[in-house]
Amino acid sequence: MVDSAGGKEKLGYLGLGLMGLPMTKRLLGAGYDVAVWNRSPGKANALLEAGAKAAVSPRDVAAHASIIFMCLTDASAVEEVVFGDNGLSGADGNGKLVVDFSSIHPDKTKSIAARLKAANGMGWIDAPVSGGTKGAEEATLAIMAGGEAADVERIRPYILAMARNFTHMGPTGAGQMTKLCNQVIVGCAMAVLAEATRLAVNAGIDAKRLPEALAGGFADSIPLQLFVPRMAQGIHSPPLGHIHTMLKDLDTVVAVAQDTSTPVPMAALAAQIFRMGKAVRGADADALEIYKLSAPKE
Repeated sequence: MVDSAGGKEKLGYLGLGLMGLPMTKRLLGAGYDVAVWNRSPGKANALLEAGAKAAVSPRDVAAHASIIFMCLTDASAVEEVVFGDNGLSGADGNGKLVVDFSSIHPDKTKSIAARLKAANGMGWIDAPVSGGTKGAEEATLAIMAGGEAADVERIRPYILAMARNFTHMGPTGAGQMTKLCNQVIVGCAMAVLAEATRLAVNAGIDAKRLPEALAGGFADSIPLQLFVPRMAQGIHSPPLGHIHTMLKDLDTVVAVAQDTSTPVPMAALAAQIFRMGKAVRGADADALEIYKLSAPKE
Protein backbone atom coordinates (compact mmCIF):
# COMPACT_ATOMS: atom_id res chain seq x y z
CA MET A 1 0.00 0.00 0.00
CA VAL A 2 1.23 3.47 -0.88
CA ASP A 3 0.22 6.74 0.74
CA SER A 4 -1.10 8.62 -2.27
CA ALA A 5 -0.30 11.95 -0.63
CA GLY A 6 3.45 11.43 -0.61
CA GLY A 7 4.23 8.29 -2.59
CA LYS A 8 5.47 6.59 0.57
CA GLU A 9 4.57 3.03 1.45
CA LYS A 10 2.51 2.41 4.54
CA LEU A 11 4.50 0.67 7.25
CA GLY A 12 3.86 -1.65 10.16
CA TYR A 13 5.92 -2.55 13.22
CA LEU A 14 5.47 -5.64 15.37
CA GLY A 15 7.23 -5.87 18.75
CA LEU A 16 7.77 -2.70 20.76
CA GLY A 17 10.51 -3.73 23.17
CA LEU A 18 13.89 -2.16 23.89
CA MET A 19 14.65 -1.82 20.17
CA GLY A 20 11.23 -1.71 18.55
CA LEU A 21 9.95 1.29 20.48
CA PRO A 22 12.76 3.74 19.60
CA MET A 23 12.99 2.42 16.03
CA THR A 24 9.28 3.06 15.50
CA LYS A 25 9.66 6.54 16.97
CA ARG A 26 12.25 7.23 14.29
CA LEU A 27 9.88 6.13 11.54
CA LEU A 28 7.13 8.35 12.91
CA GLY A 29 9.57 11.25 13.25
CA ALA A 30 10.44 10.86 9.58
CA GLY A 31 6.79 11.31 8.70
CA TYR A 32 5.86 7.74 7.82
CA ASP A 33 2.44 6.17 8.31
CA VAL A 34 3.00 3.33 10.81
CA ALA A 35 0.59 0.81 12.30
CA VAL A 36 1.88 -0.89 15.46
CA TRP A 37 1.14 -4.04 17.44
CA ASN A 38 2.63 -5.47 20.60
CA ARG A 39 1.65 -8.46 22.71
CA SER A 40 1.40 -6.07 25.69
CA PRO A 41 -0.71 -3.23 24.23
CA GLY A 42 0.32 -0.67 26.85
CA LYS A 43 3.78 -0.40 25.34
CA ALA A 44 2.24 1.25 22.27
CA ASN A 45 0.74 4.21 24.14
CA ALA A 46 3.64 6.61 23.60
CA LEU A 47 3.72 5.73 19.91
CA LEU A 48 -0.02 6.26 19.52
CA GLU A 49 0.42 9.70 21.03
CA ALA A 50 3.13 10.34 18.43
CA GLY A 51 0.80 9.44 15.57
CA ALA A 52 1.04 5.67 15.15
CA LYS A 53 -2.08 3.67 14.34
CA ALA A 54 -3.14 0.91 16.73
CA ALA A 55 -3.58 -2.60 15.31
CA VAL A 56 -5.29 -5.47 17.12
CA SER A 57 -3.15 -8.25 15.62
CA PRO A 58 -0.21 -8.93 13.29
CA ARG A 59 -2.74 -9.74 10.57
CA ASP A 60 -4.34 -6.33 11.12
CA VAL A 61 -0.93 -4.67 10.67
CA ALA A 62 -0.45 -6.54 7.39
CA ALA A 63 -3.85 -5.34 6.20
CA HIS A 64 -2.69 -1.75 6.73
CA ALA A 65 0.92 -1.91 5.55
CA SER A 66 2.93 -3.06 2.55
CA ILE A 67 6.19 -3.25 4.53
CA ILE A 68 6.00 -4.89 7.94
CA PHE A 69 8.96 -4.51 10.30
CA MET A 70 9.29 -6.67 13.37
CA CYS A 71 11.71 -7.15 16.24
CA LEU A 72 10.89 -10.10 18.49
CA THR A 73 12.60 -12.07 21.24
CA ASP A 74 13.38 -15.36 19.52
CA ALA A 75 12.38 -17.82 16.80
CA SER A 76 9.33 -19.10 18.69
CA ALA A 77 7.98 -15.55 18.97
CA VAL A 78 8.57 -15.02 15.25
CA GLU A 79 6.76 -18.29 14.44
CA GLU A 80 3.78 -17.26 16.55
CA VAL A 81 3.48 -13.81 14.99
CA VAL A 82 3.79 -15.17 11.47
CA PHE A 83 1.79 -18.41 11.65
CA GLY A 84 -0.28 -18.16 14.85
CA ASP A 85 -3.90 -17.06 15.19
CA ASN A 86 -4.38 -13.74 13.36
CA GLY A 87 -0.75 -13.95 12.20
CA LEU A 88 0.82 -12.51 9.08
CA SER A 89 0.26 -15.69 7.09
CA GLY A 90 -3.49 -15.13 7.26
CA ALA A 91 -3.30 -11.81 5.43
CA ASP A 92 -3.18 -11.11 1.71
CA GLY A 93 0.56 -11.01 1.13
CA ASN A 94 0.66 -10.03 -2.53
CA GLY A 95 3.39 -7.43 -3.04
CA LYS A 96 4.13 -7.16 0.67
CA LEU A 97 7.39 -7.58 2.56
CA VAL A 98 8.30 -8.64 6.07
CA VAL A 99 11.55 -7.19 7.41
CA ASP A 100 12.65 -9.16 10.46
CA PHE A 101 15.03 -7.36 12.81
CA SER A 102 14.99 -10.31 15.24
CA SER A 103 18.11 -12.42 15.75
CA ILE A 104 17.38 -16.10 15.06
CA HIS A 105 19.11 -19.13 13.56
CA PRO A 106 19.81 -18.64 9.81
CA ASP A 107 18.21 -22.00 8.96
CA LYS A 108 15.07 -21.04 10.88
CA THR A 109 14.92 -17.77 8.96
CA LYS A 110 15.08 -19.62 5.64
CA SER A 111 12.36 -22.04 6.72
CA ILE A 112 9.97 -19.33 7.96
CA ALA A 113 10.54 -17.23 4.83
CA ALA A 114 9.81 -20.15 2.51
CA ARG A 115 6.69 -21.20 4.44
CA LEU A 116 5.29 -17.67 4.46
CA LYS A 117 5.94 -17.26 0.73
CA ALA A 118 4.06 -20.50 0.08
CA ALA A 119 1.20 -19.47 2.37
CA ASN A 120 0.38 -16.04 0.96
CA GLY A 121 3.16 -14.81 -1.33
CA MET A 122 4.63 -12.40 1.21
CA GLY A 123 8.35 -11.66 0.78
CA TRP A 124 10.98 -11.78 3.53
CA ILE A 125 14.14 -9.94 4.44
CA ASP A 126 16.17 -10.96 7.47
CA ALA A 127 17.72 -7.77 8.80
CA PRO A 128 19.15 -8.15 12.31
CA VAL A 129 20.54 -5.03 13.94
CA SER A 130 23.60 -3.99 15.93
CA GLY A 131 24.07 -0.90 18.04
CA GLY A 132 21.85 -1.52 21.05
CA THR A 133 19.23 0.79 22.48
CA LYS A 134 21.54 3.79 22.11
CA GLY A 135 21.86 3.13 18.39
CA ALA A 136 18.09 2.69 18.09
CA GLU A 137 17.41 5.97 19.87
CA GLU A 138 19.97 7.88 17.81
CA ALA A 139 19.29 6.12 14.47
CA THR A 140 22.92 5.00 14.26
CA LEU A 141 22.26 1.27 14.01
CA ALA A 142 24.12 -1.09 11.69
CA ILE A 143 21.66 -3.36 9.89
CA MET A 144 22.74 -6.37 7.83
CA ALA A 145 20.27 -7.85 5.35
CA GLY A 146 19.59 -11.13 3.61
CA GLY A 147 17.10 -11.37 0.74
CA GLU A 148 16.43 -10.35 -2.85
CA ALA A 149 18.40 -7.31 -4.02
CA ALA A 150 15.30 -5.52 -5.35
CA ASP A 151 13.50 -6.00 -2.03
CA VAL A 152 16.48 -4.68 -0.10
CA GLU A 153 16.58 -1.54 -2.23
CA ARG A 154 12.84 -1.08 -1.82
CA ILE A 155 13.15 -0.85 1.96
CA ARG A 156 16.41 1.12 2.03
CA PRO A 157 14.88 4.62 2.47
CA TYR A 158 12.78 3.43 5.40
CA ILE A 159 15.71 1.58 7.01
CA LEU A 160 17.89 4.68 6.82
CA ALA A 161 15.39 6.52 9.01
CA MET A 162 16.47 4.07 11.74
CA ALA A 163 20.07 3.21 10.90
CA ARG A 164 23.37 4.68 9.77
CA ASN A 165 24.64 1.61 7.94
CA PHE A 166 22.55 -0.82 5.87
CA THR A 167 24.33 -3.61 3.99
CA HIS A 168 22.93 -6.31 1.72
CA MET A 169 24.95 -9.41 2.61
CA GLY A 170 23.39 -11.96 0.26
CA PRO A 171 20.33 -14.26 0.01
CA THR A 172 17.88 -15.11 2.78
CA GLY A 173 19.76 -16.07 5.94
CA ALA A 174 22.86 -14.02 5.13
CA GLY A 175 21.76 -11.20 7.43
CA GLN A 176 21.37 -13.61 10.33
CA MET A 177 24.75 -15.19 9.66
CA THR A 178 26.38 -11.76 9.63
CA LYS A 179 24.71 -10.92 12.93
CA LEU A 180 26.21 -14.07 14.46
CA CYS A 181 29.67 -12.83 13.43
CA ASN A 182 28.79 -9.52 15.06
CA GLN A 183 27.77 -11.29 18.27
CA VAL A 184 31.01 -13.25 18.42
CA ILE A 185 32.83 -9.92 18.49
CA VAL A 186 30.44 -8.11 20.85
CA GLY A 187 29.91 -11.00 23.26
CA CYS A 188 33.63 -11.65 23.59
CA ALA A 189 34.30 -7.90 23.88
CA MET A 190 31.85 -7.63 26.79
CA ALA A 191 33.58 -10.50 28.59
CA VAL A 192 37.07 -9.12 27.96
CA LEU A 193 36.13 -5.56 28.94
CA ALA A 194 34.53 -6.83 32.15
CA GLU A 195 37.83 -8.58 32.92
CA ALA A 196 39.93 -5.49 32.20
CA THR A 197 37.61 -3.26 34.23
CA ARG A 198 37.76 -5.60 37.20
CA LEU A 199 41.56 -5.76 36.99
CA ALA A 200 41.75 -1.96 37.05
CA VAL A 201 39.40 -1.68 40.04
CA ASN A 202 41.17 -4.40 42.03
CA ALA A 203 44.55 -2.78 41.32
CA GLY A 204 43.36 0.63 42.54
CA ILE A 205 43.18 2.32 39.12
CA ASP A 206 40.23 4.57 38.26
CA ALA A 207 38.49 2.27 35.78
CA LYS A 208 36.22 5.09 34.64
CA ARG A 209 39.25 6.71 33.00
CA LEU A 210 40.21 3.68 30.91
CA PRO A 211 38.29 4.91 27.85
CA GLU A 212 40.06 8.26 28.06
CA ALA A 213 43.48 6.70 28.59
CA LEU A 214 43.14 4.15 25.78
CA ALA A 215 41.41 6.41 23.24
CA GLY A 216 43.18 6.31 19.89
CA GLY A 217 45.25 3.24 20.75
CA PHE A 218 44.82 -0.30 19.53
CA ALA A 219 42.48 -1.09 22.44
CA ASP A 220 40.07 1.72 21.58
CA SER A 221 36.60 0.82 20.31
CA ILE A 222 32.95 1.76 20.61
CA PRO A 223 32.43 -1.04 23.18
CA LEU A 224 35.35 0.26 25.26
CA GLN A 225 33.95 3.78 25.27
CA LEU A 226 30.37 2.69 25.98
CA PHE A 227 30.61 -0.41 28.16
CA VAL A 228 33.47 0.30 30.59
CA PRO A 229 31.99 3.46 32.17
CA ARG A 230 28.67 1.68 32.65
CA MET A 231 30.34 -1.31 34.30
CA ALA A 232 32.63 0.83 36.48
CA GLN A 233 29.76 3.04 37.66
CA GLY A 234 27.16 0.29 37.97
CA ILE A 235 24.83 1.83 35.38
CA HIS A 236 22.52 -0.95 34.22
CA SER A 237 19.17 0.76 33.77
CA PRO A 238 17.91 1.01 31.17
CA PRO A 239 19.80 -2.07 29.97
CA LEU A 240 21.80 -1.92 26.75
CA GLY A 241 20.63 -5.49 26.17
CA HIS A 242 19.54 -8.47 28.22
CA ILE A 243 21.75 -11.36 29.31
CA HIS A 244 19.31 -13.88 27.82
CA THR A 245 19.51 -12.22 24.40
CA MET A 246 23.30 -12.37 24.20
CA LEU A 247 23.30 -15.93 25.51
CA LYS A 248 20.73 -16.98 22.89
CA ASP A 249 22.88 -15.53 20.11
CA LEU A 250 26.12 -17.05 21.38
CA ASP A 251 24.46 -20.44 21.73
CA THR A 252 23.36 -20.09 18.10
CA VAL A 253 26.94 -19.27 17.14
CA VAL A 254 28.12 -22.49 18.79
CA ALA A 255 25.40 -24.51 17.03
CA VAL A 256 26.22 -23.05 13.60
CA ALA A 257 29.93 -23.51 14.28
CA GLN A 258 29.33 -27.20 14.95
CA ASP A 259 27.35 -27.54 11.71
CA THR A 260 30.14 -25.84 9.74
CA SER A 261 33.10 -27.44 11.55
CA THR A 262 34.26 -24.00 12.71
CA PRO A 263 36.28 -23.74 15.94
CA VAL A 264 34.88 -20.96 18.16
CA PRO A 265 36.63 -21.36 21.52
CA MET A 266 36.32 -17.70 22.50
CA ALA A 267 32.62 -17.46 21.67
CA ALA A 268 31.93 -20.73 23.47
CA LEU A 269 33.70 -19.43 26.59
CA ALA A 270 31.79 -16.14 26.39
CA ALA A 271 28.55 -18.13 26.19
CA GLN A 272 29.43 -19.91 29.44
CA ILE A 273 30.17 -16.57 31.14
CA PHE A 274 26.75 -15.26 30.09
CA ARG A 275 25.19 -18.53 31.23
CA MET A 276 26.69 -17.93 34.67
CA GLY A 277 25.42 -14.36 34.48
CA LYS A 278 21.92 -15.63 33.78
CA ALA A 279 22.10 -17.97 36.78
CA VAL A 280 23.45 -15.32 39.15
CA ARG A 281 21.99 -12.03 37.89
CA GLY A 282 18.85 -13.25 36.09
CA ALA A 283 17.85 -13.61 32.44
CA ASP A 284 16.52 -10.05 32.16
CA ALA A 285 19.56 -8.38 33.72
CA ASP A 286 21.66 -6.00 31.66
CA ALA A 287 24.25 -8.01 29.70
CA LEU A 288 27.02 -5.86 31.21
CA GLU A 289 26.21 -7.24 34.65
CA ILE A 290 28.57 -10.11 33.87
CA TYR A 291 31.11 -7.64 35.32
CA LYS A 292 29.58 -8.33 38.74
CA LEU A 293 30.44 -12.02 38.53
CA SER A 294 34.03 -11.22 39.47
CA ALA A 295 33.25 -8.81 42.32
CA PRO A 296 35.19 -9.63 45.50
CA LYS A 297 33.20 -10.74 48.51
CA GLU A 298 32.68 -8.06 51.13
